[in-house]
Amino acid sequence: MAKITNPTKVVTGKDTRWSYCNVWEPKSINGGTPKYSVSLIIPKTDTVTVEKVKAAIKAAYNEGQSKLKGNGKSVPALTAIKTPLRDGDLERPDDPAYANSYFVNANSTTAPGIVDAACQPIIDRSEVYSGVYGRASINFYAFNSGGNRGIAVGLNNLQALKRGDPLGGKSRAEDDFSDDDDDFLS
Repeated sequence: MAKITNPTKVVTGKDTRWSYCNVWEPKSINGGTPKYSVSLIIPKTDTVTVEKVKAAIKAAYNEGQSKLKGNGKSVPALTAIKTPLRDGDLERPDDPAYANSYFVNANSTTAPGIVDAACQPIIDRSEVYSGVYGRASINFYAFNSGGNRGIAVGLNNLQALKRGDPLGGKSRAEDDFSDDDDDFLS
């Protein structure tokens, strides 16, 4: 039986880095619906993922034209609406984690499935944090809400593949105390 492919779904490459990783508990922003979310940092060298994302944005635009049109007479051009693929060098020039990368922000009202490299569910929350490298299953869709129109990114599932340095400036306790030269017990 042939596998049905969804043109608006993308599984990112293995070098995608997770930032602003809020995948265990949903959070509400400005009193809105609580959501799970993650910023997916995609290296510009991962041209396969970047092209898949661009194709999925176009497919979501084509599928969502009636929603994007709304009460207007015509569908706005793809270049005239908000699109989710953003350039880290332009939008986050002071953040080295986003250098030479694109990023998309994905969210969902339902919890993503989170697995390790062997596709086993991750139970230990400390294994999933901002800075981890892994793949993400995401889908793109059109939205038209409150005068804003564009393409958004839904978060489906995550696969953690490789530990990375934590992002966000918080150090790990193991690092803070590993080379303690004072023996305060003596």
